[in-house]
Amino acid sequence: MGIFSRKDSTPETAAAPAVPGADLTALSGDYTIDPAHSTIGFVARHAMVTNVKGGFHDFTGTLHLDGANPAASTATLDIEMASIDTGNADRDGHLKSADFFKIDEFPKMTFRSTKVEALGGDDYRVTGDLSLLGVTKPISIDLEFNGAAKDPFGNERVGFEGKAEILRSEWGLTWNAALETGGVLVSDKIKLNFDVSAIRNA
Repeated sequence: MGIFSRKDSTPETAAAPAVPGADLTALSGDYTIDPAHSTIGFVARHAMVTNVKGGFHDFTGTLHLDGANPAASTATLDIEMASIDTGNADRDGHLKSADFFKIDEFPKMTFRSTKVEALGGDDYRVTGDLSLLGVTKPISIDLEFNGAAKDPFGNERVGFEGKAEILRSEWGLTWNAALETGGVLVSDKIKLNFDVSAIRNA
């Protein structure tokens, strides 16, 4: 995704933070997102008074990083909707049903980047197409580069955190219930959170 402003100091074994001001081209290459050390989550307002948090356990993704020209970087993400987890089995079952994600008909949610912008420092914005329930619309994700390192197993890693906000109704997620006190049970605005570690391909 073009998340560059520091370079891996590449120790022989222990991981070390990337060094500011180093040659950015050293990070260029193709990477695979490591789901065991990454999280993709969301937050929805419930009953107008509290937040419900959830995430997805099963996903794959790739990055092509171009250190010399971050705008040429790209990213892909494929999420298995059946892996949704909000910590409540009944709620998860409802989210998988025809009221929400219709996972039997639409088992995946995907993201394909179309644009990468350097905002200065370690901050970037990645714009791309989010496909869900047969609807594809653009979203923008604000990202902060967390550094690059070589882990004790010899993997070269890059990491970043990101956030975005969407209106679920734009993808056809319109189920709701009115509250006696006014308002609705589930917010239209959904906050998305990303904390990603990716490994350079051999």
